[in-house]
Amino acid sequence: MNLFEVYKLWDIEPVRGLDTTLWDKNGEVYTDLYGGHAVISVGHSHPHYVKMLQEQLGNLGFYSNAVQNSLQRDLATRLGRVCGYDDYALFLCNSGAEANENALKVASFHTGKAKVLAFRKAFHGRTSGAVAATDNPKIQAPFNATENIVFVPLNDLAAVEAELSKGDFAAVIIEGIQGVAGIYEPADEFLHGLRSLCDRHGCVLILDEIQSGYGRTGKFFAHQHSGVRADIITTAKGMGNGFPIGGVLISPSIKASYGMLGTTFGGNHLACTAALAVIDIIENEHLVENAAKMGEYFRSAFENDKAIKEYRGKGLMIGMELKDEYVGLRDRLLFERHFFTGAAGAQVIRLLPSLTVSQKTAESFVNAWKELTI
Repeated sequence: MNLFEVYKLWDIEPVRGLDTTLWDKNGEVYTDLYGGHAVISVGHSHPHYVKMLQEQLGNLGFYSNAVQNSLQRDLATRLGRVCGYDDYALFLCNSGAEANENALKVASFHTGKAKVLAFRKAFHGRTSGAVAATDNPKIQAPFNATENIVFVPLNDLAAVEAELSKGDFAAVIIEGIQGVAGIYEPADEFLHGLRSLCDRHGCVLILDEIQSGYGRTGKFFAHQHSGVRADIITTAKGMGNGFPIGGVLISPSIKASYGMLGTTFGGNHLACTAALAVIDIIENEHLVENAAKMGEYFRSAFENDKAIKEYRGKGLMIGMELKDEYVGLRDRLLFERHFFTGAAGAQVIRLLPSLTVSQKTAESFVNAWKELTI
């Protein structure tokens, strides 16, 4: 059997990692400033993370959601405390797309309505409902086509109001910061206006924090920079540091019922252990604060850089739109200087490093960038 070839791959195979360093199968050393799409939140192979997973695997790796699992309640308590939503309820699943699917489903159950408002350039996942709310027709099959999703421009409150005033929307879903699009932020005043409009029209406000959450922006969730509170928050990626897990944080105003949601693997023993280890490390090593600090360093280092048309983002969720003459810089950073970065099209380089990234590592990247753009 062959693989179903849907990925365009670099000819590099990492086989070992430690913090922000990767080694490939040939012994070449790389610096990881992308973390596999913002997944590696506390560094590769953190000793505490490895120890906790090994110990749990030696006891019990999995049992279904037909029995008690105190690790789930421990995770809900710890996550609620660290993120500031301790009065919310947690539903555990396996990925970001699955988290968004369940968030949309909960909103529809709660309101009895079917339509969802989403935003231009949004990305919410590749499964049925999540991909329908993703503004990219190239990844939507005919099966995914629906009239229940309406897209409006980001930061256009008048367009939002025009749609919500029709009265048939269950939810508005918005990313804390648009990641796949190239790092675009909803303005604080826009989020406040969105909150007010959702309240006025009886809509559930869903904040997709799958890429922008878990401390990446210098707050636990990106939307917390604005002071707005969402009805539902979705999270994944950095939640498990590479172990598949997703979560849906649900307002106490929304009531659960038996059988409303379900999952075979969601919230299993290993997944919860991975997530608990991540929270331990974030708290003990003050990584939210480090994300804010290192974000300021990168911003100041690239201020007025001659290769950059626009610098966007907060903390360690960074997008640098290149001037035309510097397109191709990402390849040079990888193959000439061994730095992994991300992209959004040909023009935007994205940085999504582990929250553990050090000043020394950041400086080495800045120096390499400057040398390649002389």
